[in-house]
Amino acid sequence: MAPPRPHLFNGRAGPAAAIERTARALLERMSPSEKLGCLDGDTPFWSGMVEIATQDASHRHPWPAGVVPRLGIGGLHFVDGPRGVVLEGGATTFPVPIARGASWDPELEERIGVAIGLEARSFGANWVGAVCVNLLRHPGWGRAQETYGEDPVHVGAMGAALTRGLQRHTIACVKHFALNSIDGCRFLVDVQASPRVLHELYLPHFRDCVDAGAGSVMSAYNSVNGEWCGQHPLLLQAILKDRWGFRGFVVTDFIFGLRDGPRALQAGLDLEMPFPMILAGSLGPAVGHPLSAALQARIDDAVLRQLRVQLAVPAGRYPVTLRRCADHLALAREAATKAIVLLRNEGPLLPLAATGSLAVIGRLAAQPNLGDRGSSDTRPAAGSVVTPLAGLRAAAPAMDIRHEEGRNLAAAAALAAASDAAVVVVGLDWRNEGEHIHPGDIAPVLEQVPPPAALVRWLGWRRLTPLWRQLTRLIAALARLGSARPGSHFASGDRTCLGLPAAQLRLIRAVAAANPRTVVVLMGGGAILCEEWRQLVPALLLLWYPGEQGGAALADVIFGRVSPSGRLPFALPSSEAHLPPFDPRARRLTYDLWHGYRRLRRQGHAAAYPFGWGLSYAAFTHEGLVARLVPEEQVPQAQGPDVQMLAVSLVVHNTAAVPGDEVLQVYVEPPGLRLPRAARQLVGFQRLSLAAGQTLPLTLRIPLRRLSYFDEARDAFVLEAGCHRVLVAPHAEAPGLAVKLTLREQVLED
Repeated sequence: MAPPRPHLFNGRAGPAAAIERTARALLERMSPSEKLGCLDGDTPFWSGMVEIATQDASHRHPWPAGVVPRLGIGGLHFVDGPRGVVLEGGATTFPVPIARGASWDPELEERIGVAIGLEARSFGANWVGAVCVNLLRHPGWGRAQETYGEDPVHVGAMGAALTRGLQRHTIACVKHFALNSIDGCRFLVDVQASPRVLHELYLPHFRDCVDAGAGSVMSAYNSVNGEWCGQHPLLLQAILKDRWGFRGFVVTDFIFGLRDGPRALQAGLDLEMPFPMILAGSLGPAVGHPLSAALQARIDDAVLRQLRVQLAVPAGRYPVTLRRCADHLALAREAATKAIVLLRNEGPLLPLAATGSLAVIGRLAAQPNLGDRGSSDTRPAAGSVVTPLAGLRAAAPAMDIRHEEGRNLAAAAALAAASDAAVVVVGLDWRNEGEHIHPGDIAPVLEQVPPPAALVRWLGWRRLTPLWRQLTRLIAALARLGSARPGSHFASGDRTCLGLPAAQLRLIRAVAAANPRTVVVLMGGGAILCEEWRQLVPALLLLWYPGEQGGAALADVIFGRVSPSGRLPFALPSSEAHLPPFDPRARRLTYDLWHGYRRLRRQGHAAAYPFGWGLSYAAFTHEGLVARLVPEEQVPQAQGPDVQMLAVSLVVHNTAAVPGDEVLQVYVEPPGLRLPRAARQLVGFQRLSLAAGQTLPLTLRIPLRRLSYFDEARDAFVLEAGCHRVLVAPHAEAPGLAVKLTLREQVLED
């Protein structure tokens, strides 16, 4: 059965006018109680929490909201899915987003979005929380694996691509808006950021996703400049809805994302998920008095936003045969292969010949290692994950491949010494990094949880309220007590040490001493510092959390069937001291313009491996670089009538005897005369495939906004007057090929 015809929701084209008429007609027919019911999830709080605790509900079914049977409104049905649909039942597990960020391939990411959307529909879901575009300010963030990297241009391009793919069959949910990049204090921390920092670094990638047609945006748990994100009028209304023209709906992060119901609603929030909680307890019957006209109008707007997004989703049934179909498995393998970053290859040692003997060493080589076990955790069927060991053995059946777990260093070294080459698989797993909650941090929200409906019917709101208030205070006190006990939190959280565990360091040293032909394969979602040992081995590559086809992808690269083509989506420093401050239990933080490759360059530190770094079996040259402004009449209409572009043209040549993929990275060095600016910043990129010996001319078009700075006094992006150096470079620290372009000052249209 073929799935229904895809759609795009952007509120500006296609059937938007008909959708708007239908949505408004449905709104007119809804009763006040039905409208209030659309402001929160449809699952009762207490039964839902019990189901989460006892039945692993988040992996069993979608979470419903806004279902109105009387009017035939099917509602919203949410599933998580940064690396694939999280429900049990055979969905494809793709590499984690940070790995896909290393592919620098938006076209591939859009195809992954389509695949996740199709599989979500086969489970009965129509709304997918897959687009995490929080900037990786510090690589120790426990959920680094769920985003794409440290740079807003790169993250925005990848997030927008996933959004476009998801929106063809579902509603994309873009999260977490905004400045959510520490897990251990996400319910406590207030992030301070100037308007310039917000608009230049921490918001552009969200705007890219909105412009790509996102139907929903999820607010963050943390606060920004003194206000919780779920009730932040500047973020939700003034910027997202008014400035950017967002016509979809804003949803809280789940369960604990709201503090003040009326304040949140007036600030631009449209939906609380997944239970009736704070909004239900502060509006309608719970407050015992009529709502104001202004609040009623805001409720109508919130419901209308949900309706217009729902109506844009294609109707129809999607067959279960879409799950893990051949096309999606091939896509997962392609993504895992393109994500592999070859960091070091002396000799060159790689690729290996698929003959002779090979020692594969390490616990992680022989077991599935897919990433965090929090909200993004997928549930592949037993035996469906191709481990590194299984992938290597399947790719080289004639090769003598033996495995040693590595606990016994002498046995591991002996196997390595007796083999033609050794592959050591080390790194992180869900025990080392991931999503995290301190129970005490959510105590303020627990004090507002609603009473069970049976108690309300028995005692009534008036009699129950004082008793329930005392009980919820007791619940919150117990939660705070739980946080005070060592080891009482669950999951793994942020990392404050970015190196490998000591046992893995000893294993690398032992194997490298036994066999000079040693390849180290790193698994994980964040940066792993390797300064103290990287020179000991001739070959080093990043496999990440590679999804269910990761082992096959590793074999493709190790044995040279595919040239490695991944590029680092963050700078890998030589020392943790070169990173910005990072406190997983901070109550207040200030974010500035300086992190990642921007910070390293400003402080004069060379990275161990720079942002954009990645080796290949092919070799590429660039020549004939030209940069010019494109007149407005030549700008493609899809970019909008007011968008001016920088056109960067050059010729790329693959000088090797093997095919390969190049990632062109375009940087700009602005004048920086009026105010401090990054000495070099990414403004565009493009991945391209070249056959052996092929030459390819191409032109990249780059919006001028990416060359500009945000002027707080003018509340606008301004193109600085003066000489700009435009570079095409293989990574952020390379000299590259450069030309100069003199520009006049210009206030850019919003």
